[in-house]
This record gives sequence, C-alpha cells and structure tokens, in this order.
Amino acid sequence: MAQGRIYKALSGFYYVRDGEKLISCRARGKFKHEGLSPLVGDMVEYTELGGDSGVIDAVLPRKNAFSRPPVANLDVLVVIASRAIPVTDPYLVDKMTAIAEHNGVEPIILVNKSDLIIGSEFARIYRNAGFTAIETSAETGEGIDELKDILRGKICAFTGNSGVGKSSLLNAIDGSFSLAVSDVSLKLGRGKHTTRHVELFDTKDGAIIADTPGFSSFDTESAELKKAEDLQYAFRDFKPYIEDCRFIGCSHVKEQGCAVLSAVRDGKIEKTRHESYIRLYDKLKENKDWEIKKS
Repeated sequence: MAQGRIYKALSGFYYVRDGEKLISCRARGKFKHEGLSPLVGDMVEYTELGGDSGVIDAVLPRKNAFSRPPVANLDVLVVIASRAIPVTDPYLVDKMTAIAEHNGVEPIILVNKSDLIIGSEFARIYRNAGFTAIETSAETGEGIDELKDILRGKICAFTGNSGVGKSSLLNAIDGSFSLAVSDVSLKLGRGKHTTRHVELFDTKDGAIIADTPGFSSFDTESAELKKAEDLQYAFRDFKPYIEDCRFIGCSHVKEQGCAVLSAVRDGKIEKTRHESYIRLYDKLKENKDWEIKKS
C-alpha cells in the first residue's frame, strides 16, 4: 500500500500524486457507506492496480476540511483586498480571516494594486491585529518575493472579491501557472472563470496552490462558522482580553465591563474589526440549534 496526495477530483476519479507519479484512482465503496468523501488535498493510502490506476483504501487524518470549495489540509488562505476600484469592504476580509482561523488555517492578507493606491493604512489594521499583511502589485512586482517566501512548502488557496487581481497575482507568483490553468481549462471544456472542480498545482518556488472555482471567494454563506459564542475565538486580536471580561459568556457587543470593548475604545483593537465582529455575531445568532446539529 502506498501513500500520496489527491491533486484533482473529477467525475468520480481521484488523481493521486505520489512523487513523480500521478495515479488515477477510484475510492472503495466503504467511503460511501461511512459518509466520507475524499477531498483534493487529502493524504491517502492507495493500492496500485497497474497502468497508472489504483484504488483509495484510506484517507489519512486531516488538519482541516472545507465544503465549498471541497478542499482539505490547507496551510494558508491568501485573502486579497484592494483599495483601488473595486474597493474591498473590510467585512469581507474579516469574515474570511475568521473562517480561516476557525479551521486552523493561517490567513495572509494582500493589499493589492499598490501601484494605483497606497494600501499601507489598510495593511496596518491587519498587522495590528496580528496578521501578516503585504502590500502587493502584480504590475510592479512589489511584495511578490515576500509572498513567495511565505508560501514555499505550503498548501494554499487564494480568495477575494471579483476584480482585486487574483489571476494577475498568481501569474506574478509563477508565470507558468496561468498557462497551466488555461491548458487544463481547454482540455476540460471550461471557459474563462468557469472552473467546476478544485485542483492543486505546484509552483516553481515550492508552493502548492489550489485552483478553486474561478479563484473566487470561498463560499462565505456556507456553515463554516456556526455558533455565535465561538466567534470570539476566531478573532485573534480579541484573545488577550476575553478572560478579563466581567461576565462569563460576554458577547463583546454592548456589555458593561467588557474588556474587548474597552480595548476597542483604547485603540488596541481596530474599530473596523469589532464592527465586522458584530455583523458576523448578529448573523450567527440567527442560526437555530437544530439547524446547526443537522449541518
């Protein structure tokens, strides 16, 4: 029995990379009975059947898994924002970083199009919150080398609102990356921005990048975050203050004696971050217990 990582899943086949080999595998019937579906990014045990084909016997323990897009074992989620048109709402960045934190994925914030509008103030907000935030430009190359160093040896996905320059940044990271995606798209009959499956690609600098549908945002409406009371732990800049709140179960919204609110007033937590937290908290409060259990 051998081990490898699933690089692509398509039409019931799982393409497992084991060193230089790419093995086309089916999953054993037991997975369906167990309600488990192998995902792109999974490390698996498989049995070779000959002729570059095989069967998946087991999925090894995951560090994380997402439902939409269906991908597992991400190390980094690169969240791309822009201060030039289209201007990114900080709420979108905060929501994605919260989803990443909740799932044990390290968020990296890119403030792109710095050749058009300087993004240093926006980057400062996230550096103060404890994140790596890089000002980038696919046009000038600003920040690209720093980003490559961070991504080396990691499995990563890119997300951001439409028009922030995801494709251009990926091109800047590895000039052959977009060409490889285009070739695959033609082979599979996909038009521009119509990817329907997730696939991993190796960059020349040693990163593994997930091509998710259209490189568009992770499905922020899916139930990756479920309980309002858990949201506080997905905001890393809140953590130093949570235990100092006067009341157990503090929501950090309007309570008297809330240490998080005090930190916001003192400028230790950015106001925009807390505003995003309240929007997310109010949304999660609408989730009913029976819906959470069902999901």
